[in-house]
Amino acid sequence: MSMESTFWLFCAGLGASAAGGMLGMASGLFIVPILTLFFHTGMHTAVGASIVSVIACSCGGAAAFLRGGLTNVRLAVVLETGTTLGALTGVLLAGIVPVAALDFLFAGVLVVSAWQMFVRREEAAGARPRAPAKGLATTLGLHASYPDTHLRREIPYEVRRVPAGLSLMYVAGLVSALLGIGSGILKIPAMDHALRLPIKVSTATSNFMIGVTAAASASAYFLRGEIVSAVAGPVALGSVIGAMAGARVLMKVRGERLRVLFLSMLLLVACQMALQGFGIDLIARGGR
Repeated sequence: MSMESTFWLFCAGLGASAAGGMLGMASGLFIVPILTLFFHTGMHTAVGASIVSVIACSCGGAAAFLRGGLTNVRLAVVLETGTTLGALTGVLLAGIVPVAALDFLFAGVLVVSAWQMFVRREEAAGARPRAPAKGLATTLGLHASYPDTHLRREIPYEVRRVPAGLSLMYVAGLVSALLGIGSGILKIPAMDHALRLPIKVSTATSNFMIGVTAAASASAYFLRGEIVSAVAGPVALGSVIGAMAGARVLMKVRGERLRVLFLSMLLLVACQMALQGFGIDLIARGGR
């Protein structure tokens, strides 16, 4: 592969992971279309490079998010059990459920998630924190706080409805495995609406989780020879740098601006899924 191609692969990984890291989504949502449409890479090779990119994106952003106190690691470990079980179920169901039905289902889920995020009001940053509610979150010690760069103080938050959150994580993993798209785009609305997490905490925690999920499937792609180092290497390197840049932007941007950006991405992907349900495939997608 030429140096010019390697450079542009690096740039593709950097840009995709900067966007993915800032939004807490798997960069594969951007990497696979870029590699297949602009680099004419085979679908399996693109998906393999995408998985490596997701791991690099998660690792690159995780350190900054952890240092910034945004990631709720204890909550991520709990929720990852639901996502993993959902992904295993999706692997078993792959090929049984009609693809068009999944496209329409996923588009509907995204629209509903976008609406729920839109109508939810952020709790006032200066509001007096409530006493922790009794429940599974309190038992597991999931309540925490995060630093607000604008108010320059710690903002406490409570994790609500953990069983509902686990159920939604299961659905996110299931749909992700069936459609071949990173589950971050479903995890964040689930954490925002069901668990009532601040948007920055949802994004940082999702970023931490997607790397764990991707690492579980990377070995299968490696054994099948679908991870080509000439493609995955430059993409992964760019992904690490891009994820760190995205993490820095996330910690400085206001929560409401981040919410609007994520809502826009939800609606764009929902439109893409609906079009594919009608047989109009504007962007190639992996994992089918």
